[in-house]
Amino acid sequence: MSATLTIAIVTDDPDRATLFSQPLQRDGWDCRVFRCADLLRQTDKTRSGMARPDIIIVDMPQASGAALAELVVATQPLRQAVAVFVNKNSANLAKAATDAGLSAFVVDGLQPERIRSVVDAALARFAQLDQMRRALAEAKLALEERKVIDRAKGMLMRARNLDEAAAYGLLRKAAMDQNRKLADVARALVSTAGLLG
Repeated sequence: MSATLTIAIVTDDPDRATLFSQPLQRDGWDCRVFRCADLLRQTDKTRSGMARPDIIIVDMPQASGAALAELVVATQPLRQAVAVFVNKNSANLAKAATDAGLSAFVVDGLQPERIRSVVDAALARFAQLDQMRRALAEAKLALEERKVIDRAKGMLMRARNLDEAAAYGLLRKAAMDQNRKLADVARALVSTAGLLG
């Protein structure tokens, strides 16, 4: 991992903040400590002026389902790796943390010598999940584009009495002539036809 990582440590306990930050700062990482109540305000670049952290470490000694839900709501817009350290675990809390997309959930594991490996694992898991989210978004977009192209082909086939290959060729030629994506030309055709009724 890069020596220039920025880490937001969220805790209300100064002693625990030191336990988190010292081993990471020894590796040259930039650690910033914030109070729990300031999580969203302080980690949002547009509000604090601080660059978005590469990972958010949350110290949550008294974890609960409600506290975990608040954490997910607070960190979701930031789309950052989040590692949560708790003292005790209830039966469903670890599963809820994983289902919510948190990068790491460590129970009773605040040992300075382990923090670096937890951070590395959390960053790797976040990168993997982020890649899967991007792949899913690309697949959804491709499916939507395929649907609009098929719809536009169908419209051309009916309007001009063309077969499917000819309708596709006409769309493709229009896209090349206009220097636009095929899906954009198809979308414009479908939209225009909708206006004309």
